Amino acid sequence: MEITTKRMAVVVGALGVVSFILGVIAENKKPASGTPITGKDVVICKYPADPTVILGYLSFGFLVISTLAGAFSLFYPYKGKSIPWPALFQSTSFFIFFLVALGSTGLAAAMLLWPTITEHRHLLRNVHYNLETTCPTAKTGLLGGGAFLALDAALFWLVSLMLADNAREDYFDDVKGAGDDAKYHDDSVVKGSA
Repeated sequence: MEITTKRMAVVVGALGVVSFILGVIAENKKPASGTPITGKDVVICKYPADPTVILGYLSFGFLVISTLAGAFSLFYPYKGKSIPWPALFQSTSFFIFFLVALGSTGLAAAMLLWPTITEHRHLLRNVHYNLETTCPTAKTGLLGGGAFLALDAALFWLVSLMLADNAREDYFDDVKGAGDDAKYHDDSVVKGSA
């Protein structure tokens, strides 16, 4: 099965949608707070069983895979024809969308990992010596925002793929056109010298 830009677009988009869905579910399943159980000079926080941490890490994992597939799809030699990467970056629109895709991916990763790691720490370190603790959880809304940014990042990778395909076609048209011009120019030099 040959790798085409359409197949890569479907892969990148599907992985981005899965990352989005997992992030939104993780946000919705996150408890508001834990239940404080007061002991002698300690408070033990009991949190309800929820899949927030696992779903947060899975959402981040699918974001990473979507990003790797998106970056791979930009530079893959489709139909056995490779293009030098500086030729891709000569297209201003491609360069801008490439940077936006990288930036939104980084922001999405930060917004998915921050609350996931925080929630994981709250679950692991649930014994507090401050008797006034309220058994907090990770900030509300960050996982959902990270999920939306993961979807945005996948869409920016798709736009970058479309622009890379256009730049690739322009490059091969220019190379083909330069080859034809060179042939005609060589013919005129030969005819002129005869």
